[in-house]
Amino acid sequence: MPGDNSHKTEQPHYKVIKDPPPDPGIEVYQVTGFVKWFDVARGYGFVIPNNGMPDVLLHLSCLKSDGFEAPLEGTKIVCDVVKRQKGYQALRVVSMDASTAVRPAERPARTHVDIRPETGWLEATVKWFNRTRGFGFLTLGDDSQDIFVHMEVLRKTAVGELMPGQKVFVRYGHGPKGRMAAEVRLRLDNGLPLDH
Repeated sequence: MPGDNSHKTEQPHYKVIKDPPPDPGIEVYQVTGFVKWFDVARGYGFVIPNNGMPDVLLHLSCLKSDGFEAPLEGTKIVCDVVKRQKGYQALRVVSMDASTAVRPAERPARTHVDIRPETGWLEATVKWFNRTRGFGFLTLGDDSQDIFVHMEVLRKTAVGELMPGQKVFVRYGHGPKGRMAAEVRLRLDNGLPLDH
């Protein structure tokens, strides 16, 4: 009968099921990290989580369904992820913050802008660093803004590579990207900066 929906028994898609899922080992994690790269033409990219877990696959369809546009590399992102057969994949994007994103026109050139140090030596942790792209971010371990570090700064002191979680010393100043490393030193075993 038209207009009579009494026979319909559709359940809302978000209903909690009482029976276990096909794979009871499935867990959803919420992670915070940075967009490593995103290719709109391919429709996907990767997120580097702050907690040290492997990179997370991020599909354009996931972004669109949550009302977000394709992100620029370096964008901070919070997302729910699940482990699939081939690795971790984003299920839902919670939030994005483009304040740390590298815009195409701002992509670091071979010659880097010199930043004058405004601080003394501070101990920092490498969030991530991509040698191929020539930049990365350091954190002081609090809720303050991250510190952008360019490959040219590392070359001044013969530092060839930075690894996520590595402890370093940094002096930073302020530039067009906010906090920017002026000098970076590796740690000695005694906790003091290695002077090159």
